[in-house]
Amino acid sequence: MDQVIAEYQKWKQQGQSLRGQARQAMEARFRDLLTEAARLATEYQQDFGATLKPPPQVTAFRYKAANIKAKRPAASAPKGAPPKAEAPKPENPKVAPLEKRLAQTKQKLEAAKTAGKPTRNLEDKIYEIEDAIRLAQSA
Repeated sequence: MDQVIAEYQKWKQQGQSLRGQARQAMEARFRDLLTEAARLATEYQQDFGATLKPPPQVTAFRYKAANIKAKRPAASAPKGAPPKAEAPKPENPKVAPLEKRLAQTKQKLEAAKTAGKPTRNLEDKIYEIEDAIRLAQSA
C-alpha cells in the first residue's frame, strides 16, 4: 500500500513539473505570436493605409503602436532641402498645457481611427483646444 502511495506522489510531482513547463512555454509562445501580430498590423497599416481586422473569434486585440512616423523622412520635402526647424517653445504659460492636451487628444484620435471607433467627439475636442491655443497666443 505504501508503495502505491509513493508512486502516486511521484507521478503527481512529475505532472506538476510538466504542467509548469508547459505553462511557461505556452505563455512565451502567446507573447511571441501577439508581438508578431502587432508588428504585422503596424506594417500593413503603414504600407496599405488600412487596419487589419481580427477574425470574429478574437473579441479584443489592442496594442500600442510605436511612433514610427517620426522615423520616416518627409515625403514632400526635396532630398537636398534642409530639415524644417522646430517651432519655438511658446512663451505664454497658458499655451504649454493646451498643446500637451492637444497632442494627447490627437493620439486618442489616431487610436480611435485605428480601432474603427467614432471620432467626431475627439475631432470636436481638438478643434476646441486649437481655438483655445489661438486665443491664448493672441492675448
